[in-house]
Amino acid sequence: MIYELVIAYFAISISIFGRFIFMYLLYTNKSSNPYSLVFSIINMVSSSLWIVYSQMKTDLPLLVRGSTDFILFSISAIYIISNRLKIQQEPV
Repeated sequence: MIYELVIAYFAISISIFGRFIFMYLLYTNKSSNPYSLVFSIINMVSSSLWIVYSQMKTDLPLLVRGSTDFILFSISAIYIISNRLKIQQEPV
């Protein structure tokens, strides 16, 4: 039982760390790439499904991961959209 929790939370930590790397690269590159936006939206949908599934199974580690992913990808999507709007408003 304890090993399962250790593995679950270690997997969550790696996953969340990867999301922060994505967000850092997104921020440093000032990305407005449409593929990054699509990636973020698809992952938001996926995270929502994991949240629902984790509630059905009463799985706290999965709920933490799904919720954190959803929040981080929402922030990324908002950032990408704001960058796209800034680029469109700049005079040529």
